[in-house]
Amino acid sequence: MDWLNILAQASGNGNAEEAASRDGIVPIEWFWQQITTLEWLQAVTFMTFGVVCLFYGWRVFKILVVINFGLFGLILGMKLTQKVVGMDNQLMGGLIGMGVLAVLSVPLMRWAVCILGAAAGGIFTSGIWYAAELPEQYIWAGGLIGVVAGGMISFIIFKVAVILFSSLWGSGLIVVGSLALLYINPGTSDIVRKLVFYRKWFLPLALMVPTIIGFILQHKFLKSSKEWDI
Repeated sequence: MDWLNILAQASGNGNAEEAASRDGIVPIEWFWQQITTLEWLQAVTFMTFGVVCLFYGWRVFKILVVINFGLFGLILGMKLTQKVVGMDNQLMGGLIGMGVLAVLSVPLMRWAVCILGAAAGGIFTSGIWYAAELPEQYIWAGGLIGVVAGGMISFIIFKVAVILFSSLWGSGLIVVGSLALLYINPGTSDIVRKLVFYRKWFLPLALMVPTIIGFILQHKFLKSSKEWDI
């Protein structure tokens, strides 16, 4: 792990930087919790599923769309149950929301893919904004550019939307799984923590590189496939 040691040395001590990362707008602390709570089997599962999404997302994109909207419905349903309805049983509201959005995403598949493509564009440009260490309170501006660009491209070229969101989805799973394994290893856990909290370019770069690779490969695979349709 010499390359990790080099990166860690570049990150320095910087307790102030870690505190700023924890208190910033970007939920680095939340992301770090997802990494540290995974066991090795879960991390490997994340990486395996991520590779499938990264290279062959265009074949399973309908399943990915239903899963994404189901998860969004779960979160939205739990929030509405707690704040709007005032019920204590948040799980019930979450399950209802998950079922409704998952079912609706099937007949509205094209629109759902375009929404996910726009969201992927927003995440991508927000990552660039964060990596460039631009003012974090205006990161919404960087994200908005990606949302508009990703949404326009998704409506014009449907296949681009499929490749974009599935590549980003797979890349995210691979990054989380890989960092979880490195954290589990005692020799690299502290190095990973320093890179996540001290270097803003690390997470966006770790997410973007596999996304770009997946985008190129999926485009190549999809181009050579004669049987593909929504």
